Amino acid sequence: MPQMRVAVAGGGIAGLVLAVALRRAGVDCHVYEQAGHLTEVGAGIQVAPNASRLLRRLGLRDRLRSIAVAPQAIEMRRWDDGTLLQRTPLGEACHRRFGAPYYTVHRADLHSSLLACIPPDRVHLGARCVAVTQNDGAAQLHLADGTVVTADLVVGADGIHSLVREQIVTDRPRYSGQTIYRGLVAAERVPQLLADPRVRLWFGPDQHCVCYPVSAGRQVSFGATVAASDWREESWSARGDVAELAAAYKGWHEDVTQLIGAAETVSRWALHDRDSIDRLSSGRVTVIGDAAHPMLPFQAQGANQAVEDAVVLAVCLSEAGSGGLSGALRRYERIRLPRITRIQGQSRDNAKAFHLDDGEEQHRRDTAAQAASGLDHHQWLFGYDAEEAAMTSRSA
Repeated sequence: MPQMRVAVAGGGIAGLVLAVALRRAGVDCHVYEQAGHLTEVGAGIQVAPNASRLLRRLGLRDRLRSIAVAPQAIEMRRWDDGTLLQRTPLGEACHRRFGAPYYTVHRADLHSSLLACIPPDRVHLGARCVAVTQNDGAAQLHLADGTVVTADLVVGADGIHSLVREQIVTDRPRYSGQTIYRGLVAAERVPQLLADPRVRLWFGPDQHCVCYPVSAGRQVSFGATVAASDWREESWSARGDVAELAAAYKGWHEDVTQLIGAAETVSRWALHDRDSIDRLSSGRVTVIGDAAHPMLPFQAQGANQAVEDAVVLAVCLSEAGSGGLSGALRRYERIRLPRITRIQGQSRDNAKAFHLDDGEEQHRRDTAAQAASGLDHHQWLFGYDAEEAAMTSRSA
């Protein structure tokens, strides 16, 4: 039986994790990325145990230890006086409970670490996908330079504006009404946020701010949302105005205002998601990551779910067996759809819960948050082992 050929559109975290996982499984995979060169864009991401356990198995254990920070807790606080609303212990307690650490990492550091695990001839830059076609025998990835790549399977890892997704469903991104300013601040400019490394969130009317250390503690990454109806641009490089951001957070807790005041530049990104869908594949085409389930960043699970997708898809493809490609893709959908639909919905729900006006509803939220402190309420999310779920699905 000839080796399966997989062509991946998109060289972000989802596409690279899939390439690493397929290489480990012995499946031939090439990644096609539209950017002509890979630059250090983006900011921080949170890598929860449900993803860190998978990345460690893929060979990134030592690399993650060197580039990431293992925060001691997640703390949710009130916007004006910093009152603690909820504390989730991380660090060693989280590692013991779930068998894997919770990390905060610069996106570019994770991306370069994944890239180092893939032979250079398997990642093609300046390769923009303009169309996807398929027939009974193969799928074709059409590139802007006229090249046609033929494979047994085309995987869309091409983000929220996925062209590959159009093979499966016709829909459009939904604007949330929120934009997010992202920035990186040198650690020495905000030493009060580094003494005891934590993920810190402050909730307030119509907006919230989150920050945590990255780059082995050399920088603090932050994201600050602002309600806005007039900003629709989605680009890591789109410049935001620091003064406008500072004005939007005037009167907030001093930790927030000092953090924003220490930022020299910020990017600004309009936040979109899409409605959940009931299938992830069509014929010889499937999708992973933001191409499959773009989520608002209000559960810090977007990248984590992309990692889960990639590992599960790699398991299913490597064990295609008598069911062939169609059986492997059905298995992938069966495993992934219930979980990503739940997390996508909760991320959207949090867009309201995080931004309540002060009042009765906000008091109910804070009371519920206090009751949910600790790790018990995170078992379903952090304790989930996507690779194990894929392995045990063989008998289904």
